[in-house]
Amino acid sequence: MSDTPSWLAFGERAAYLPEADALVLADVHVGRDAASDVALPLGERADLVERLDALLAEFEPATVVVAGDLLHVHGSVPEGVRETVGAIEAAVREADATFRVVRGNHDAMLDAVGIDAEESVVLADGTAIWHGHDDPPVDAERYVVGHEHPAVEIEGARHPCFLYGPRQHDGSDVVVLPAFTRLAPGTLVNGLRRDDSLSSMLSDPSGFRPVVVSDGETLAFPALGEFRGLL
Repeated sequence: MSDTPSWLAFGERAAYLPEADALVLADVHVGRDAASDVALPLGERADLVERLDALLAEFEPATVVVAGDLLHVHGSVPEGVRETVGAIEAAVREADATFRVVRGNHDAMLDAVGIDAEESVVLADGTAIWHGHDDPPVDAERYVVGHEHPAVEIEGARHPCFLYGPRQHDGSDVVVLPAFTRLAPGTLVNGLRRDDSLSSMLSDPSGFRPVVVSDGETLAFPALGEFRGLL
């Protein structure tokens, strides 16, 4: 069994599905900086757009899908959020790609920023994309979700990571994306056990393999059930 899926390439906090020509990211959480004590050196908008631009240049996708939680907004839209969402849309448009957004549990205000959201997206290769905070809305050969914000601690340092679960949901592959925002510390998966996770797709995380992208290199680790014994 491969340590990484053959149908997906890992990027900087995002995944590219070549058969669907789609870039998928999750948990962008635009507006989180307004509620965070952590400041990004470039500011939230510049940080998000700069990293998205790099991914668009690397993969040249026809479609960009946000797998939920584009926003981190409750009650009212903070100053600058509309402009940041507009800058993200503009970056995708300038790359000649289509922009699609799946609704996440923090996305109640999408209408207020002019985004038409979908409950799920099924790509041309049969992959189902949705946020992952509830049960899958469709049956699919494979799933890509967000919501969990997975991170792994290695030698005392925390790294955002993907979780790859071959045949982990009714025989289908599952990939859990790290948060695209750098303001989310992440859920440590080192000791994650049955029913500890936020996502319905991780009710038993033992069969999921952490995957870290560092300086352009993809590092795949043993499944969590085995990985715990190595720490």
